[in-house]
Amino acid sequence: MNNIKQYTLRICVLLLLVGVTSCNDDFVNTKPLDEVPDTDTWADPSLSEAFVLDIYNGFGQGGFDEQMQASLTDEALFTHSGRGINTITESRSNPVDQGWINYNYNWTDMYKRIRATNVALENLEDPLFDDQQVADRLVGEAYFLRAFYYHQLLRYYGAVPIVDRVYKLEDEDYLLPRNTYEECVDFIIADCDKAIDLLEGQPTVTGRATDIAAMALKARMLVYAASDLHDIPTASANSATIAGYSNPEYLGYVSGDQTARWQKAKAAAKAVVDKNLGYKLNLDAPVTPEEGKENYIALSMGGGSSVADASAEIELILGRYFVDEKDEGGTWIGRANGPNGYHNWSGNTPTQNLVDDYEMIDGTPFDWNNPVHAAAPYENRDPRFYASILYDGADWKPRTADVEGADPYNQIQTGQYEIVDEKGNIVVHEGLDTRNSTIEDWNGSYTGYTMRKFIDPDPAIVNQTDRQKVPFPMFKYTEAVLNYVEACIELGEDEEARTWLNKIRFRVGLPAVTESGEALMERYRNERRIELAYEEHRFHDARRWMIAPTTLGEQVQTIDIFGELKPGAHVEKYGYSTDNYIYHYNVYDLDPGIENRQWLDKMYFISIHRDEMNRNELLKQNPGYSE
Repeated sequence: MNNIKQYTLRICVLLLLVGVTSCNDDFVNTKPLDEVPDTDTWADPSLSEAFVLDIYNGFGQGGFDEQMQASLTDEALFTHSGRGINTITESRSNPVDQGWINYNYNWTDMYKRIRATNVALENLEDPLFDDQQVADRLVGEAYFLRAFYYHQLLRYYGAVPIVDRVYKLEDEDYLLPRNTYEECVDFIIADCDKAIDLLEGQPTVTGRATDIAAMALKARMLVYAASDLHDIPTASANSATIAGYSNPEYLGYVSGDQTARWQKAKAAAKAVVDKNLGYKLNLDAPVTPEEGKENYIALSMGGGSSVADASAEIELILGRYFVDEKDEGGTWIGRANGPNGYHNWSGNTPTQNLVDDYEMIDGTPFDWNNPVHAAAPYENRDPRFYASILYDGADWKPRTADVEGADPYNQIQTGQYEIVDEKGNIVVHEGLDTRNSTIEDWNGSYTGYTMRKFIDPDPAIVNQTDRQKVPFPMFKYTEAVLNYVEACIELGEDEEARTWLNKIRFRVGLPAVTESGEALMERYRNERRIELAYEEHRFHDARRWMIAPTTLGEQVQTIDIFGELKPGAHVEKYGYSTDNYIYHYNVYDLDPGIENRQWLDKMYFISIHRDEMNRNELLKQNPGYSE
């Protein structure tokens, strides 16, 4: 909206210069300099476009907030106390104190954006300007945005009231009950279909909706709708909380055929897959591990790094882009999450739970009970591990000038290590990237890991002081492929599912999967967990699969590492070395005083805030929460 205000200001200044305010009456009738009347907005294609563009601000920072959704899951632990995340993870949220509710799924904020889409749709139904192509494009984007914001509400809260018009001051009643879950899904799909029709063939603009983005949203919504959480007979059999809820139609389908829903999901996902937008998904054998790592880094950078393959941006069906000239929080993702030994904040730290789910390079599971694995847990792992997580001994960027003397090797230090002091005594060196570090120890990770994915590896970017331009993937091609794979498995089409799942695995250097049935579903779920880590999928996936009690509800695991000098080794300045050290690894549960996770089935749906319940007496609260 700032563009609109600036545009108006320039016009008003020009009018002043030519003497429009030559008399007092004219001055009294001058339009406000910081507002644009509705009639002017909708009569001008540029101003109409500016209005629609402002609706995109409902994306917030994409997923690049300082507190990331990953820390609501078994992907990550948020390091800093007092932010409200553990109110949710410890099942202490309620209609008054919901805990951390991010902007882009906040009930009130989403409805503000929905209202703006309704305003645009009403005013552009019969445009006051002559460029019909522009009008169609803006209407298509508005339909996409309305569908997106409703899908955000639906996947967090379950069914919500559908508002498809602009309320006026003269309206007598503003209250609506919740529609059914099925009605909400149908409404979202209808908006997607309208967006697809209107945006097909339109010129594409980076960061704005296209027909393919609408297709991807449709596919995602139908996969969610087909999932067990939203098939009420299945959900009720797995949850007494859902079974005892008096309005299950708000949570899912109370009748109908779940298989038919999976067939719709498969068709919608296949429509996206057929666009052939994938990055290196045409392989018939695994690439080398190093190629696999570089491929995954390129995917994570989305074209936003000068040291990664920019052609990987093709994967981004819709991204939330950032520019370093603007004060946008998403440009500080490296500072918020990088290691404290680099003067960063170690915010959303990977859990040992996530680390353990990365396979070995030969495709077998990692197992602490395997002596070879346990002795060297960071060797021969899935290449995505090395592209996603900073672990003890990992090579990283040059240290800042005040720290480089303590670490000339530029390696992550998350343990304790014996060294020899100037007197010849063996002493313990505390890792620079720990909570016992001499560098910002209060920002140290509790888990023994820090995030690498989405952090630009360009050594010229100093995360402490420099912004980066890596976009957040709102929708990407690989998600659509995974949606297609899931639908195929649910429908018993295992061969087709394996074909596409293995394309993703070959790209990162992993061997083909060969399983069928339930075993294939387990491999798929882990593959999706790893491939889409930190992309705001795990919170939804674990819930819709109804595996949340043993995943989201599992206590965070962490690791202690101790480097014992080998006999005869003499190290005065620490550097990771298996020639000099025997490394000991101890995995344990996080101190519950830091965060004590548990799962209650009410967490399948977020509570509706008490303020909303008080405003609208027709609303009914979600199961497990007090009214």
